[in-house]
Amino acid sequence: MAGSKSRERTGVQVPVRQLRQPVFAQAEPTPDPTVFRVPHASDAPAYKLIDELNREHKIAPLPFPAPRGVPEPRLTLTAVLGGNAAATNRITRSGQLVFHATGDCGSTRGPATQNQVTDKMLGDFEEASAAQVPQFNLLLGDIVYSFGETQYYYDQFYEPYRDYPAPVLALAGNHDGMVSPLAHAVTLAAYLRNFCSQGFVVTPEAGALSRTAQIQPGVFFTFDAPFVRVLALYSNTLEDPGVIANRTIGTSQQIYLRAALTRVKSEGYSGALIIAHHHPPYTAGGRHGWSLAMQAQIDSICSAVGVWPHAVLSGHAHNYQRFTRTRPGDQQIPYIVCGNGGHNLVPLTKAGAPALRTPQIIQAASAGADQIVFESYDCLHYGYLRVLVTAAQLRIEYHPASDGAVAKTPDDSVTVDLAGRTLVQPTASDLGWLAARRAVRRSGKRTR
Repeated sequence: MAGSKSRERTGVQVPVRQLRQPVFAQAEPTPDPTVFRVPHASDAPAYKLIDELNREHKIAPLPFPAPRGVPEPRLTLTAVLGGNAAATNRITRSGQLVFHATGDCGSTRGPATQNQVTDKMLGDFEEASAAQVPQFNLLLGDIVYSFGETQYYYDQFYEPYRDYPAPVLALAGNHDGMVSPLAHAVTLAAYLRNFCSQGFVVTPEAGALSRTAQIQPGVFFTFDAPFVRVLALYSNTLEDPGVIANRTIGTSQQIYLRAALTRVKSEGYSGALIIAHHHPPYTAGGRHGWSLAMQAQIDSICSAVGVWPHAVLSGHAHNYQRFTRTRPGDQQIPYIVCGNGGHNLVPLTKAGAPALRTPQIIQAASAGADQIVFESYDCLHYGYLRVLVTAAQLRIEYHPASDGAVAKTPDDSVTVDLAGRTLVQPTASDLGWLAARRAVRRSGKRTR
C-alpha cells in the first residue's frame, strides 16, 4: 500500500486507501453470504413521494459532473490493468477477447440472486484455453438499489464480486443516480467514488475487501480494449424514458458521441463497436417502454458521421431480450437487453396471459423507420452476457445462472460479421479436440 489519505467529496472527508496497482479478487475464495450485513430498509415511503412528484411532473433528469477528458473521455484496458501492456498484448496475440456484461445486479432482498449470477460467471474462468477467459465485466447500470446509497455498496457490489478475478466497469443506471426525496444526498456521489476514481484506491464502501475502485473518467466515456471499442453513455435518472441530452442536462453526451464516432471514422477503426447505455431503446412487454427520443438523438449522430455500432447493450428491463434492427442496405444490428443480473425479475406478460412467441416483428420497415424483430427472451431466470470478439466477428452469448457454473453452452447467442455488418454463423474455435482425437487414433493404431 502506498499510503492512506482523505478525499473530499460533497463536503465530507472520505478516508481511502491508496494503492500502486489495481486489486480485483480476494487472495482466497470465501463462501457466499446468506444475509446482508446491512439489512435493506423499505423504500415504500420514498417511492410514494416519488409517485406524487411524477404525477405533478416535478421529476426531471439530473445534471451530472463533467467527465475527465471531454469532449471524448477515454479509458483503456491497459490503464485499468495498472499499465500492464503485456496483458493486453497477450490478448491481441491470442486473436480473441472475452468479457462479461449484465445489468440491474443490485438486490434489496438478500444476496442469493446476485450470488447465482456471479458464481456462474466464475465458472467461465475455468478454461482449457487462456483465450476463452473473460478479461473484464461491464455492468449495465443499477448497481446499487434503490438510490445508489453508500451504505448498500458493500452488500450489493463488493461482496458479490469479492472472488471475481478481473476488472469490473459499470455504467450508471437510473437507480445509481436517483435521489430519494427523504435523503439529503448528491446524485451519483457513491457511484463516482467507487467507479470514477482518479487512482487505485480502496474506498470505505469496500469494507475489509481489497478490490480497488474503478478509474473511469466519468459517467460517459470510450473504453478501448483489443478488438473492441465500447461507447458508454449515461441515460440518467428517470424510470422512463432514457435521456442523454436536453435543456436540463445539456448536450455534452451528444458532443461526446459525435467526437467518438468521428475518431472511429478518421482512424479507420475496423474492430467491433458497441454502444452501451442503461435504458433500452426497444422492449417487448414488461414495465419499461421504449426510449424513442434518446434513440433518435443517437441515430442522428450516427447518420451524420456515417458510423453505426455493431451492437447495442442495455439493461433496465429486469429480464433478457434480444432484437435485430435491420437498416438500409440490410445492415443488421443486435439490440440486447440484459437486466436480469440479480434484481427482481419482471415477466413480459401478465399472469394468465399467453407467453410471447418469437421471432416476431415489432416494428415494420417504412419511410423513416427500420424493421425491428424481437428474436429471443428470458424473463424466468437471472443471467448475464458472455461476449467474444475477434478481428472478424462479434459474438454475444446469453447464459442463465440456473444452468450452473459448469455449463458452457449459451441458451441464446448472436454473431455479427464486422466487415459485412450482417448476422452470421459463428466461426468455431479450435480448442484442441482435433489434435487430441488424432493423437488417440495414432495411439490406437500403434497398439494393434
